[in-house]
Amino acid sequence: MSAVESSKAGRDSDAGGGKLSSMSKGSFVFTSMALHSLEADADILERHRYKQRLASHHLLSYRLKKEASKRVPLRSSMFLKPAMCQDVVIQNAVYTGNLEAMQRLFPRGSTANLIIEPQGGEMRWAARGEGLWSLTYEQELTMPLHITAGRGFADCLKFLLQRGASVDLAPGGITALHESCANCESECTKLLLVHGANANAVSEDGRMPLHLCTTPESFECAKHLLQYGGAINGRTVDEDDTPLHVAARNGLPNHIELYLRYGAAVDKQNDEGLTPLNAACSQPQELQDLQRYFKVCQLLLKAGADLHTTDQDKHTPLHMACKNVNADLVDLLLANGACVNNMDYGGEAPMHNILKVVCYKIAHSPERIVRALLNHGSIRVWPGALPMVLKHCSESPRTIEVLLNAYSHLKVNDTWVEAVSPEVFKEHKEFYESVFSLQLTPRSLQHLARYRLRAFLEGRLDKVVPQLHMPTFLKNYLLLDYRGYIH
Repeated sequence: MSAVESSKAGRDSDAGGGKLSSMSKGSFVFTSMALHSLEADADILERHRYKQRLASHHLLSYRLKKEASKRVPLRSSMFLKPAMCQDVVIQNAVYTGNLEAMQRLFPRGSTANLIIEPQGGEMRWAARGEGLWSLTYEQELTMPLHITAGRGFADCLKFLLQRGASVDLAPGGITALHESCANCESECTKLLLVHGANANAVSEDGRMPLHLCTTPESFECAKHLLQYGGAINGRTVDEDDTPLHVAARNGLPNHIELYLRYGAAVDKQNDEGLTPLNAACSQPQELQDLQRYFKVCQLLLKAGADLHTTDQDKHTPLHMACKNVNADLVDLLLANGACVNNMDYGGEAPMHNILKVVCYKIAHSPERIVRALLNHGSIRVWPGALPMVLKHCSESPRTIEVLLNAYSHLKVNDTWVEAVSPEVFKEHKEFYESVFSLQLTPRSLQHLARYRLRAFLEGRLDKVVPQLHMPTFLKNYLLLDYRGYIH
C-alpha cells in the first residue's frame, strides 16, 4: 500500500464508523460478514461514548445541586450543638408530654437537642479511687427526643423533630429509636424512621433496635424497622445474637413468622453455640408460656431448623426441652427425629434432664415426657438408682409408675419405703402401697407380656403400636398409659 493510500486510510479512520467500509475495501480484502462485524463494533463504541457523556452530564448536575444545597441557610437549631438542660420547667414539660408547654419553651430558632441528666435511678456500687466504693445513683444521659419516644408522646416527638432534633444522637448510649422499640411505642418508632432514623444504629451495649423487640407488644415496631431497612441478620456485639435468637428466646411466634418471611437465617449460632431453636428450647418456661414456645419451635422446624445442633456443652434441643419440661415440645422434637440417647459433655441423656426437675415442675406433666422418651427407646435408670429417683420424684406418682413399668422385675426393699416421705405416702397411699407390695410378690403375667413385647419393638413402639389390630386400651397399655397403681 502506498504512502498516499496509507494517509487516506488514516483520515478515513478518524472520520468514524461511517467510512469504515470504504477504508476497509480500499486497504484490505474483507468478507461481507467481517465488514458487518466491524460496523457493529463501531456502533457499540459510539453508544458507549454517548453514555459516558450522559453520565458526566448527570454527575455535574448532581454536584451543582449539592453545592447549591450547601449554600442554602439552614435553621439555626441545626447549627447548635447539644446543650445541657437543667431547667426543671422544660424537663417537666418533656416528661409529662405537655405539647402546649413545649411549643412555648421551644420557639422557632431554638435547639431541641438538649441533654438531660435524670435525677435518681437505680443504685449501684461505684469506685471512688484507692479501693473505695460507694453506692450512687446510676444515671444515664438522655434527651427530650428519647423521653418522648420512650413514653409514646407522638405529638411531642413530631414537634421536636420539626424543631430540628437530631434523630440519631445517643448521649446515654442509645438512640431515641432504641427507646421507642424497647417500650413498644410503634407510632413513635415509625415517626423516627420516617424522619431518617438509622434502623441499624448500634447502642453502647452492642444492640440494634430489632434486638430490643422482646415482647409480643413490640411486633409493630419490628415490622416498621424491617420496612425501613432493619438488618434481619444483624448480630449483637456481646452474644452474637440475631433478631431471630431474641424472638425465639422470648417465645414470640409472630415475630418469628415475620423474620422468616424477611429471610432470617434459621441456623445461625451465637457465641454459646445456640441456634434460635436451641435458644427457644433452653429458655425457662412457666406454665402459661409453654404453648408460645411450642409454636416458636414448630415454626423454626417448618423453616428447616436443624434439631441435632448442639451448644458448647453438647446439649441438643431435646436435652433443653426436657430440662424445661415442655411435653408438647418434646413430642414435636421426637416426631421430627430427635435422638433420645445423645449424651452431653456431662454424660447425661435427655432422660437424666427430666428426672432432675420432676419435683419442681409437677404442674408441667413431667410423666408425659418420661413416657415419650421410653416409648422412643430411651435408656432406663440403673435399677440400683431407683430408690434415689423415688426420693426425688415421689411427688409425681405418674412419673414413678411409668418408670417402674419399664422393668420386668423390681427388687423392692426397705430403702424404697424410706425414700417416700410420710406426707407424700399419705397423699398417694393407694399407689405407694401397690409399689411396696412388690417386695413380697412378683410382677403380674400381664405386665411381663407387655415387657416382652416392648423389648421386641424397642425403638419402634411409637410407629408400630398405633398400627396393631387390637383394642385401643391395649395399645395404651403397651405405651405405658397411667393406671394409678403398679401390678
